[in-house]
Amino acid sequence: MTDTGGRSAPPRWLLLALALVAVAALAFAIGRFTMFGTGTSAAPPTPGTHSADAGFARDMQVHHQQAVEMALIIHRTTEDETLRTMATDIITAQSAQAGEMFGWLVEWGLPQAGDPLMAWMEGTDAHDGHGGAAATDAERRTAMGMATDEELAALRAARGQEADCLYLELMIRHHEGALDMVDAIEDLGSVARVKDVAGSMGEVQASEVVAMEEMQEQFGCTP
Repeated sequence: MTDTGGRSAPPRWLLLALALVAVAALAFAIGRFTMFGTGTSAAPPTPGTHSADAGFARDMQVHHQQAVEMALIIHRTTEDETLRTMATDIITAQSAQAGEMFGWLVEWGLPQAGDPLMAWMEGTDAHDGHGGAAATDAERRTAMGMATDEELAALRAARGQEADCLYLELMIRHHEGALDMVDAIEDLGSVARVKDVAGSMGEVQASEVVAMEEMQEQFGCTP
């Protein structure tokens, strides 16, 4: 594990990740001002409840909520300060994004729950082979890269290197599922702000995947 005694300069990937989080936070603030703000320009068309924009807002909230849950678990148990810093970034950034997506649905006058998970992605490359309309909720969550209840229980119970390595395994898979969703909304979405947020989200999570893969090597995690 990383020695937390003598502090060395933070790795370059961490500085990049922090910079991307800062950019995403600024974009979040600007977006809320422009989406809900001045009233000096015509409002964009309101998405329907079965639209890709609404589906993305609902499904990514579910996705983010689990990412925050896993990050909170490892934040309490890890002894590695770099991993704890990344967990903090995930908690703060994804909580803010989930709040914004909740706000979109309120602004659009749409319910927070709607179609089955991933229904808005049907017909895309990201959705192909994921079970189609007959897939169960559990199968859809698996296709989104989400952890099972059993995996979450194992993460809560683990300590030390076992916990760190399990977290990295689960969060890499989780991020990869989010990147599929980002690719889909960039193709299917109609609201500029939704696509902008998705693009920023994808950049941050792609950089975090690279960082977590490096951590797996550093921690000696078994592939």
